[in-house]
Amino acid sequence: MKILMAGEINVDLILQNYHSFPELGKEVLVDDCFLTLGSASLICAMGLAKLGEEVAFLGKIGCDAYGEFCTERMEQGGIDVSRVIRDPKIKTGITVSISSPKDRALVTYLGAITELRGEDVPASAMAGFGHVHVSSYFLQEGLRPGVHDLFARAHAMGLTTSLDPGYDPSEQWAADILETLRETDVFFPNEVELCAIGRSSDFETALRAIQNGRTLIVAKLGRQGTMVLKNGKVLHVPAYTVQPVDTTGAGDSFDAGFLHAWFEKRPLADALRFGAACGALSTRGLGGTATQATVEEAENMIRRAQ
Repeated sequence: MKILMAGEINVDLILQNYHSFPELGKEVLVDDCFLTLGSASLICAMGLAKLGEEVAFLGKIGCDAYGEFCTERMEQGGIDVSRVIRDPKIKTGITVSISSPKDRALVTYLGAITELRGEDVPASAMAGFGHVHVSSYFLQEGLRPGVHDLFARAHAMGLTTSLDPGYDPSEQWAADILETLRETDVFFPNEVELCAIGRSSDFETALRAIQNGRTLIVAKLGRQGTMVLKNGKVLHVPAYTVQPVDTTGAGDSFDAGFLHAWFEKRPLADALRFGAACGALSTRGLGGTATQATVEEAENMIRRAQ
């Protein structure tokens, strides 16, 4: 499958294993640090490429060292970066991840993340592709108003679409995303995003509230596995047990794994298992892309768990 990623490009500075969580006026220590590719869209793109998909990226960066770092790493990962837009008037974004094996906190300078617009993704950019994916719906302030139209244009050209909302820093969780879902084939909220968008702390209730009869909603529930509605009934697949080094980007690697299996038209439960394996295996090392799964590694994890 030829996949176009329309999304944000930034680096992640990961501060690993804090001795205590930072407080104002105090200094704390961490055991390690690591500069790597960041952004949900980039991590998903790298995961898809690792699984053998043909991936191109369309996004904006500044003419700076962080931007060059990102494009070089993408090219090394087999991603076509010919559609990346370099703008000397903006800075490439950066996220500082204060991380531990249990969880993480993120601090982000958006920079170029907000600058991509729907009109930056014309029909000519989508020609020849089979699928378009967007992540970080709420962070991509420039692209967000145009995602519905972008997906509608993609569908008119015969492409399928998928969307990962990411966290809403404003915590407003505005209803425009529900309208965008009307042109979305696969939607990937995590447990926090699901409950916020669905206005319920109960996973199933929130899932049913978002359901529109068209979109396949794949709820990523962390250690509680994944949940979808199939013919009106809940299908739940448990998570795989791992000892994580860093959970950064695990949900984005899940997206990549699920989409790979979905493109192959595997049964829904099998696609959920494959996505879960890719998400779990991505936590073996620092950063979202360092230990992403190959097809063989994901299949081996699934077989061992049977």
